[in-house]
Amino acid sequence: MARIVQQKRQVAINPLKSSQPLGAAFAYLGVDRAMPLFHGSQGCTSFALVLFVRHFKETIPLQTTAMDEVATILGGADHLEEAILNLKSRTKPSLIGVCTTALVETRGEDFAGDIAAIRMRRADDLGDTEIVLSSTPDFDGAIEEGWGKAVTSMIEGVTRPGEQPRDPKKVAILPGWHLTVADIELIRETVESFGLQPVILPDISGALDGTVPDRWIPTTYGGTKVEDIRALGNCFQAIAVGEHMRPAAEALQARTGVPYVLFQQLVGMKAIDRFITMLAMISGHRVPANVRRRRAQLQDALLDGHFHFGGKRIAIAAEPDHLYQLSTFFTGLGAEIAAAVTTTGSSGILAKVQAETVQVGDLADLEDMAAGADLLVTHSHGRQAAERLGIPLMRVGFPIFDRLGSQHRRTVLYEGARDLIFEAANIFQAGNHQPTPEELNPFRNRETDNDSRPTSFTRH
Repeated sequence: MARIVQQKRQVAINPLKSSQPLGAAFAYLGVDRAMPLFHGSQGCTSFALVLFVRHFKETIPLQTTAMDEVATILGGADHLEEAILNLKSRTKPSLIGVCTTALVETRGEDFAGDIAAIRMRRADDLGDTEIVLSSTPDFDGAIEEGWGKAVTSMIEGVTRPGEQPRDPKKVAILPGWHLTVADIELIRETVESFGLQPVILPDISGALDGTVPDRWIPTTYGGTKVEDIRALGNCFQAIAVGEHMRPAAEALQARTGVPYVLFQQLVGMKAIDRFITMLAMISGHRVPANVRRRRAQLQDALLDGHFHFGGKRIAIAAEPDHLYQLSTFFTGLGAEIAAAVTTTGSSGILAKVQAETVQVGDLADLEDMAAGADLLVTHSHGRQAAERLGIPLMRVGFPIFDRLGSQHRRTVLYEGARDLIFEAANIFQAGNHQPTPEELNPFRNRETDNDSRPTSFTRH
């Protein structure tokens, strides 16, 4: 078990984590015709919006209650009501996801009571628009917790309660925040290849995949439909990916009786095999030929790639579940985790990270611990540390703003694991020093005795 070392500094020198409200907004962006609403100042929303736009290179619908000094002192219920009514009349969303920030959380207002009162007073104006609340103060947690809280709030606030007739072909997928657009698309295609119908919550692959609509849409477009969230109780089985999705899966089970299985990662061969076997058991079908072929391709990639990983020292900085997934991937190929840094110390998955210690901290901690490593693995904010240390950087997570196509990288299941092997191995190969013919010359650096003289040959 890894030893968790808590952060001792009172300030972040080079921040690693993104905030809880950003994580909650991220999840709401995976719902069709949704509008995330930050309950706080304009600055909180602007900062999150900049990160989203730089990462996805897309227009991001994100709104704020724009709390000012007076509202901060007297209370923000009026600002919250005005923002909700304006969004309803102007954008007509199917769901408004309210994410609280540190500004209003510090004051200790009753947000749930405020929203309940607004829905009661303004029932005619709001119509069938769902309003859900996530308590996500910036001073606690990170993007992982915010995402999980948002998914839980949608299940608890929208899904119809009570046990219902379950469709044996319908499977609920609760993906973690660290799965990319391509990952979720791959999971959907894999589930469908067994003749099953996946309901993915949230489904960022439909909303943030780079599709350009033929008209202006002020809300999200694509993603999970609110009607599908209401009907999650009809699913035969729920599958959650990542320890931070356990509360959401438990909430669905408690509300509807739908059982769940949690996969802590989908990058190792054993975990992927277990996932595929489960789909085969649910569907009653054999594993499709294309899936078996992809598994064979991963086996070949493991054989080809493991020579490049043996003995390599890897330094990783990521959210807890992502850190566990990455550490499992590298150690499974023979590498060593030289440094492991994460954002918060509350996740139970940290004890399973494949490292001696896990430091709760920032990218300055990673830089201090990574001296002598062969590879740095973190998001784009780690590029300066990599440059100073002279170590190559493998960009993962959020945000990645200095490379294109990060959301279209596959990182899970057979194809994703194969692609990760190739990406990391190619980085190692690019850093290898190729000897020149001069360096291979055994006489080039031959030392000579200073007192030696040219040999003379005398005839006798």
